[in-house]
Formats: sequence, C-alpha cells, structure tokens
Amino acid sequence: MPSTPQTNLLESRLFSGLITALILYSVIGFSIETLPDLSPGMMLYLEYSETVVIVLFTLEYLYRLYTAPERIKFIFSFYGLVDLIAILPFYLAPTLDLRMLRLLQLFRLVRLLKLVRYNKAMQRFSQAIYLATEELIVFLFASMLMLYFAAVGIYHFEHAAQPEVYRSLFDCLWWAVSTLTTVGYGDIYPITLGGKLFTFVVLLTGLGLVAVPTGIIASALSSIRQPSNKAIDK
Repeated sequence: MPSTPQTNLLESRLFSGLITALILYSVIGFSIETLPDLSPGMMLYLEYSETVVIVLFTLEYLYRLYTAPERIKFIFSFYGLVDLIAILPFYLAPTLDLRMLRLLQLFRLVRLLKLVRYNKAMQRFSQAIYLATEELIVFLFASMLMLYFAAVGIYHFEHAAQPEVYRSLFDCLWWAVSTLTTVGYGDIYPITLGGKLFTFVVLLTGLGLVAVPTGIIASALSSIRQPSNKAIDK
C-alpha cells in the first residue's frame, strides 16, 4: 500500500515520540544510577537498558548520516554533533580510566539537546536564541563589566574592614556574582556603611540585570510567532 501524507505524518510523530521517550528514559536512568545501595539486579538492568538506548541512538545517527545530502556538513552541524556526543561516551568507556570515564559520562546529558529536534516549542526557543545572539552577547559583555566593577567597589569599601574575607578581587568576584544574581548566599557580606550602601545599589542593578535576557528572548519569540499567526489568520 503506498504511503499517504497522513501516514508519513503519523510515522514521523511516532518516531519523534519514540526518540523523545528514549531521551527522557535515558536521563531518568542516569539519575537512578547515582542512588546509593542499588541492587545488583537493578544495576544490571540499567546497564542493559543503556546499551539498548545507545544502539537505537546509534542506528538513528547512522541513518541520518546515510540519508544526509551533505554528510560532512551533517557531521559538523549542531544536530550532528549532539547526536554523536550523545553516543560517544559509551564507545569510549572501555579505553578510559575511572576519572575520565566519570567526566565523560556527563556528556550523556547532551542527549537532552536532542529534544530540540523533536519539539516545536524548543525549536522556536532555539530560533529565538539564534535571532537574539548579538543582543545576548552584548548583554553578557555588559554583565561581565558590571561584575568586575562590583568586585572592585566592594573591595574598596570592605578590604580594610575585613581583610580575611575580602582578600583580593577574586574573592570579591564571588560576592559580586551572588549579589548581582540576587542569590545572596550570606557567606560574605559587608559591615561598613559604604559597603552596605554599595551593596544596595548592586542589588537594585541586579534586579534589572536578571530581567534583561528574559525581555530579549521574549521579543525574539514574539517575532518568530508572528509569521505563523499570520498564516493561521489567512
């Protein structure tokens, strides 16, 4: 029976759903592996299920590589690299020592990026990030400058009063990060009047600083949705 557009769409949705379920299952399995005192049976099950997931991801990668119009371009594309890194730790594991293996296992979390390909909302979000790249780079640069200025300021006010706490600009940078992001761990705090007033200014600046990337991405998402909304209206 020849396949219809509806059949192809159904198969595509089923395939996307299967890959999405595998990704989520893999991440859950990765989390369960960190539990202490797992039984040998559970550890064996997790090992075998990880092997099955890797085999399926490998087949998907090879299929996409085989059907890609430009294979070299696919290999070095974003999705190609994500697909490769998602399976690479499994095949490199036998050749690595324990420390490198633990580090490489973190790359299994890259599988979450595979969801971008199979989820329209995440595709729009990634497109918004791409559209707002220049604005986000400018914001990141301005944030780095603000962090440094905040560290220099608190060093000026607090170093003489707390030389064991604010020993250098590097110690002050930790304070600047926790204050500008409005986290405020409380492990380092000013005791001088000038330091407290300066901290107040930095906190107010941090409240506005956190909201800036949200507005940039929201504007980009709105511009992406406009063409689709116009298409629906037509």
